Amino acid sequence: MSIPNHILEQLNSQADLISIIGRHTTLKRAGSEFKGCCPFHGEKSPSFYVNPQKNIYHCFGCSVGGNAISFLRDYENLTFIEAVNELSKQTGIEVPQEERQNVSYQRSAPKPIVPPVPSPAIAQDNVNQSSVNQDKVNQSNIDQTPQAYADAPAYNDNASYGEYPPLDNYASAPYPPDTYDADYQSGSDHHSDNGYPPPWLTDTNGMSDPHGVSSQSEEDGNLYELLAQIQQFYQHNLTTHPHAKHYFLSRGITEEIFETFGLGYAPFGWQHLEHQFPQDIAGLKALGLVRQSESGRDYDLLRDRVIFPIRDNQGRTIGFGGRALDDEVKPKYINSSDSPVFHKQHVLYGYYESRQQRADSWLVVEGYMDVIALYQAGVYGAVASMGTAINESQISRLLTLNPTLTLSFDGDSAGQKAAWRTLEVALPVLADDKELRFLTLPNNHDPDTFIKSQGGDAMREQIANAMPLSQYIFAYLSERYDLTLAEGKAKLMSQVRALTTALPKGSSFRYLLNNDIYQKLGGKRSQNVEAKDALLDFDGDMTISQQLQLCFLFQPRALTEDPIESIWRQAGIHDLHLPAHIKQKAAPDILRPLAWEDLQDTALLDIVSTIKRCLNYLPKDANASAHFVLSNVKPLTQQMLSRSWGGFYKTLTARNVLSLDELIENLVMQLLKLHLQKKMQELIKNPDHIKLAIVRKQSQLLNDWLRAQQAEQSAQMVTVQS
Repeated sequence: MSIPNHILEQLNSQADLISIIGRHTTLKRAGSEFKGCCPFHGEKSPSFYVNPQKNIYHCFGCSVGGNAISFLRDYENLTFIEAVNELSKQTGIEVPQEERQNVSYQRSAPKPIVPPVPSPAIAQDNVNQSSVNQDKVNQSNIDQTPQAYADAPAYNDNASYGEYPPLDNYASAPYPPDTYDADYQSGSDHHSDNGYPPPWLTDTNGMSDPHGVSSQSEEDGNLYELLAQIQQFYQHNLTTHPHAKHYFLSRGITEEIFETFGLGYAPFGWQHLEHQFPQDIAGLKALGLVRQSESGRDYDLLRDRVIFPIRDNQGRTIGFGGRALDDEVKPKYINSSDSPVFHKQHVLYGYYESRQQRADSWLVVEGYMDVIALYQAGVYGAVASMGTAINESQISRLLTLNPTLTLSFDGDSAGQKAAWRTLEVALPVLADDKELRFLTLPNNHDPDTFIKSQGGDAMREQIANAMPLSQYIFAYLSERYDLTLAEGKAKLMSQVRALTTALPKGSSFRYLLNNDIYQKLGGKRSQNVEAKDALLDFDGDMTISQQLQLCFLFQPRALTEDPIESIWRQAGIHDLHLPAHIKQKAAPDILRPLAWEDLQDTALLDIVSTIKRCLNYLPKDANASAHFVLSNVKPLTQQMLSRSWGGFYKTLTARNVLSLDELIENLVMQLLKLHLQKKMQELIKNPDHIKLAIVRKQSQLLNDWLRAQQAEQSAQMVTVQS
């Protein structure tokens, strides 16, 4: 079986060569490459190098070298066909069973072009308005196959867009050959309106005929060569159509970037590609750039759209993306269809350009303009999928190039759904040494708009501070379940366990992620180990009261619902079931809930009362809020806490501690236990049997509740570990 060269090139370029060779020798990163001891000959000093950018290997000791296919064939003793089939399974690239797919096509002699003769009725119409209306109909129905076409008189770049006439108005119009706008026909770079390619496009080494058409019209054409010529054609059109060029300039794209990414413009007209490439109709159809209507008439897929050439890993143009100039036109983006050289699911826009800049870190974004804006700002490594979700093999390849991959999706519902789908796709290749991060830009920005607003340095800072996977999962799911209910927590934990089963076998991250989410779900019942460690690292000699005061400064909204009242209620102390004779003899104040004043701690009471008084006026920033509170407490309290606040805040932020709910509750419970113990000791020394019975009952209920919470936590941990 003969396999087309372009399929072999795709298999080799998309293969995970690091993983393939890594099964047989240990590879370690060495700059932009990986090195290890050569698996083909025994050696003690590594001289075997793998280049993941080019996807090739070479040994400087025994001179062996090659690509993925050659390694499978030479080292794993597979036949050529077996090696190809193995890579096909790994990459998802289908190998044709027959020689149906090929990059060659039969070129044909150009058909004579008959100038259109407008009908009298059309000739009497307003020419410019008719053109605008027609082309707007074309655009508004861009993804629908037209039944027939009306005459398209000269397009006026200065004409304004009016209301679209109904498509039915054109259904019965005569079908003439395509016509072009006045600028397009008479531009200085177009030598004539004869439908043949212009000299700048086809006249190489002076071998073209007077019409610019090769005399070898019946020779086979090559799809890669045709795509390169189409890309030049679109790029040239950008220079002759100011309104299209203005679109890119208005979005801050420089002319230097025009060249780097080969940006272009597809002009108006149903058949501009057939007119420019009359010998290559078969090739245009194979690429999906020319389609056929239900009535059997050919039309161009991309019309009046700015063009983004799509390149493969070798930098060859393999397809095009087109964006409408008018945001009201739907769909806004159209990609050329799959072809023998273009498979959307295996291509990442911007990958080639980033490789040329030796990108070290990688960022997955949503659109072409995001990639270009990041590149122009000097942030290399941004890539975008081709209108479909990025797949497992692409993520694996990017994680091979760098063990940390950042995903940047819009903050709207669609963007977050796309981010979640990508997360699910990535889990099977997320080994313990790999990391996935999530970036959602503030104020509904995307990378393009954020860079324009804040600049490249601010964007780099956002990327550096992207949210780790564990935090993102909890943040995403906590918005979808009611975590005030046990049922909501159970559903969230169930989904997390289902997610982690997709992680690679033997993954340590599976247990750690489950445990981390469990700690967060424990809310006010579990131990916040990270926060406690941060507090101990800061100053282990502080009293419980001093620790609690600093925690309230860091998280003042913990006092929105009074922690003492909450614990008193959860433990059932607020509703004591006492014998009738004790109730009758007990003083009313002994049965009331405990208050901060009862703890007899002046500084703590000062902090709590000040926060409660100022709660509705506090800034959202934790540091600013703390200083606001400190400026309103008594001088002695301010003096004591001001010495400790800066270091405490720095310690918590360094550990990325986001919530102190668990730690605050734990500290409050310790204070309550100490208070009740102290009170019982006083009542024993100064006997008051009624009060002592009540305090003992309160202490018993508090301890019983604490033991119940610890037992529940232990049971849940067993479930998490399993």
